[in-house]
Amino acid sequence: MKIANDAATIAAMQADGRLSEVRREIYRAVARYRYTYNFTWYGRPIIQLPEDIVTIQELILSVRPDLIIETGVAHGGSLALSASMLELLGCGTVVGVDVEIRLDNRVAIEALPLAKRIRLISGSSTDPAVITQVAEYAARASRTMVFLDSDHTHAHVLRELELYSPFVRKGSYLVVFDTGIDDLSEDAYPNRPWGKGNNPKTAVHSFLAVNDRFEIDCELEARLMYTAAP
Repeated sequence: MKIANDAATIAAMQADGRLSEVRREIYRAVARYRYTYNFTWYGRPIIQLPEDIVTIQELILSVRPDLIIETGVAHGGSLALSASMLELLGCGTVVGVDVEIRLDNRVAIEALPLAKRIRLISGSSTDPAVITQVAEYAARASRTMVFLDSDHTHAHVLRELELYSPFVRKGSYLVVFDTGIDDLSEDAYPNRPWGKGNNPKTAVHSFLAVNDRFEIDCELEARLMYTAAP
């Protein structure tokens, strides 16, 4: 029994100019209210849009990685999502890297029933010592996925792309979160070092200009009503 929309329907949805504008309007509207802070996974705040949460579990199921590398830990909800999917698949580890893993978050993450699948690395995601530790995990993995969701400045994300992309092989994904920052207003992040023109999306395009190993999955985005990672 076929459930999913076919390619033609998805293409028509993508080509609908009015719908595209509605998507942008919705994303801008909910961003003002920190909408992503409304949700949890296994009791931990995940700080992601519901549609992105659904999409991530689909990607993990399709790729079936035995290693997921995540930069940006926050409260651990994304790590819990990845760990729960790996548990369903029956194998794999998720490595979380963050420049500051607060003690209360570390304790809560390590108390999760799926903590056996989680490893935490404290330090900047671009620190050579951190990359060495991550590389040790990647050397033992046959298929790796990478989620970048830490410092959202252009320079930092571009450096992450340069450092973490070699861990990803053909058939897998490198997901760059919060490229949607570039679609928000100039004053959307008044107290942050990133914003319009200086964010993950600008870093992605700079990276792709000199790296032909990756391509943007436009079909995946076309299926979503809105996403923080266009």
